[in-house]
Amino acid sequence: MRKLKETKKPRIGIYTMGLKTYWAQFEGLRERITGYGEFITEKIKAMNAEVFFYGLVDCEEEGIKAGEYFKSHQVDLIFAHSGTYVTSASVLPVHRICTALTIILNLQPAAQINYEKTTTGEWLAFCGACPVPELSNAFHRSGIKFSIINGLLGLTETPKISLTNEVTCQRPEAVKAWQEIGEWVCAAGVKSGLSYSRFGFLGNNYSGMLDLYSDFTMLQSQTGIHIELLEMCDLKEMSDQVTQEEILQKEREIADFFIITDDISADPMAKKPTKEQLFWSAKVAAAQERLIMKHNLDGLAYYYHGAPGNDYEALQGGFIVGHSLLTAKGIPCAGEGDLKTCIAMKICDMAGKGGSFCEIVVTDYETRTILLGHDGPFHLAIAEGKPLLRGLGVYHGKQGTGVSVEAKVKTGEITNLACTQTIDGKLKLIITEAESVNGKIMTIGNTQTPVKFKKDPDAYMEEWFLEAPTHHFAMSIGHNGSLFDKIGKILGIHTVTLDK
Repeated sequence: MRKLKETKKPRIGIYTMGLKTYWAQFEGLRERITGYGEFITEKIKAMNAEVFFYGLVDCEEEGIKAGEYFKSHQVDLIFAHSGTYVTSASVLPVHRICTALTIILNLQPAAQINYEKTTTGEWLAFCGACPVPELSNAFHRSGIKFSIINGLLGLTETPKISLTNEVTCQRPEAVKAWQEIGEWVCAAGVKSGLSYSRFGFLGNNYSGMLDLYSDFTMLQSQTGIHIELLEMCDLKEMSDQVTQEEILQKEREIADFFIITDDISADPMAKKPTKEQLFWSAKVAAAQERLIMKHNLDGLAYYYHGAPGNDYEALQGGFIVGHSLLTAKGIPCAGEGDLKTCIAMKICDMAGKGGSFCEIVVTDYETRTILLGHDGPFHLAIAEGKPLLRGLGVYHGKQGTGVSVEAKVKTGEITNLACTQTIDGKLKLIITEAESVNGKIMTIGNTQTPVKFKKDPDAYMEEWFLEAPTHHFAMSIGHNGSLFDKIGKILGIHTVTLDK
């Protein structure tokens, strides 16, 4: 589905490092390693990022200038390309001035040097690993956060100056290195996207769910998001303004993306939605989209539990369909006022991996799976086939009636991402990779996905529970543990990966 909003691109700083003394001693070396830096820059530009390539840092003065350059452009991440030996004193000023997380790239141009013909100048173009221990030491003692990627550069052609074959783009050492670089760029995109995001908080938390309660100031300060506090009357205002054409458009959208089920459910409260229920869901969906656009929102946590029989109760009865549509359009919506899980869903969505609202539903000890899902909303973009719509006579544990989504996530690799809060008020991400399997689900109008973990259900649940998560989390498609770990690092959020 078309995204309602595009998130801000990551800003990536890149420079190549070397030793100024070498340039007069070895003709062409300066241009050669700078060319490697330009190759890296062009590949990263193709990753939908804003790239700021400083060029060569080969002395303390250039280090200062590079740091000021990156700081002025407010880069989210710096790739420090180790082109050849450099003194750590030349590089340290870059990162003292600009404190963006740094990834040292130790990418050798060729898999093997030409031992018989190699000159000193040729060797120096291949010794990018030489200064990395020195840089690591200086960074560590200076409190500068960094990571390192080792591997091959991945060139598609050999420079004329080279004495050996530098075409390494198909080698696994290059493929792996560039996969890591891509994950870091994606992680920087999440950081940039969150920093400019506006999350709505509509209504309140489900009363008594202590795990969901959070300090808005803490959430904003640790993620960079803005939280807009909304009332049900704000949504009612949007509902009153919805036109007949908007309702018709939403009805067409619903018909395109859902199956209006008429099968018989085991639950007598789950029936085929009536025309009136579908009309109301379409109208509420139109109002929800209006609310998002008016307040320029990138995500929404919501819940309403007021006096029965009023207009607001009728509005919340139509929430699930519209919030599922918004989630598929890049505006994650989390029920029961769970802002932390809404952030986790947004992280998954910005990474292009989905992000569906889940909790533990039930364990199947016969198949050694755990059903994961919720009563809505659902990320339609990662559904196994078309989701079903059922009319529910009651929303369990809540007031009102309406239409709900019954669906499961695509069969294959999945990763669960939980965002919780620790005793010291800090956020924590919890990551688990697993497999979605093609198992049975209940016909009760809720989202459910049978998931098989690396451990048996009891062992897995014990490990998960002891990390003190919230009872909700986001489910994404693919094995994204490495990517989500990088996102945690660039956000400065403590991250735990289970079942490694």
